[in-house]
Amino acid sequence: MTETQTRTQQASEEKLPAQYINYVFLKLDPEWRKLPDEERERGKREFLETVEEHSGGMILRSFSLMGLRADADLMLWRIGYDLDAFEAMTAALLMTGLGKYLRVTYSYFGLSRRSIYVGEHTPGFENRTHIIPGEGEYLFVYPFVKTRAWYRLPVEERQRMMNEHMQIGRKHYPVKNNTAYCFGIDDYEFILSFEAETPEKFQNLMMELRESEASSYTELDTPIFTCRRRSLEKILELLG
Repeated sequence: MTETQTRTQQASEEKLPAQYINYVFLKLDPEWRKLPDEERERGKREFLETVEEHSGGMILRSFSLMGLRADADLMLWRIGYDLDAFEAMTAALLMTGLGKYLRVTYSYFGLSRRSIYVGEHTPGFENRTHIIPGEGEYLFVYPFVKTRAWYRLPVEERQRMMNEHMQIGRKHYPVKNNTAYCFGIDDYEFILSFEAETPEKFQNLMMELRESEASSYTELDTPIFTCRRRSLEKILELLG
């Protein structure tokens, strides 16, 4: 892409409103599985119909964490422009037959922004204003906080370290990073999610990133959630 094309693309993206990004993790009450079959089937139908009713105008992806975390069984990744839609969907879901047996254990919220450290397109590390989910089988989600010392460094010094960081990311393409900015609106600075074909490919990336200079300025990057992309119908089948 030429420099002129890049500037035109950036100007076009900056005119668009920021996206709202939400990762909501839900845990099932074991009492659900003691209910009669017909009551559970009715509750799952209500849940699916409610998602369909309230998901217009947003990007929604569903993921299973069954057997991978003790504190969450499923996750909904929502991207949109209307917080009222997020609120209405969550309230309606929790009032369905299934929803009454679900508890929100984590909910992360952020905004899409262009990274100040990325110039040209960097495969594997998102540099656009908007997040566009890919088709990865796995999604790895975690909150992220830099040390205060990082922000006291000159911008040029931070850019140098981020250049190394992004070079490592390019080596592990097609692992794809989605960054949501949480400054002032949630407890963290960023919520990161990485799309990957396998856990091994993501782990290889993370092990190499741990050795980068920028990694020494990480204050927090847990909890980490390994999420498997599944249709909502399949996830509800797994819930029982």
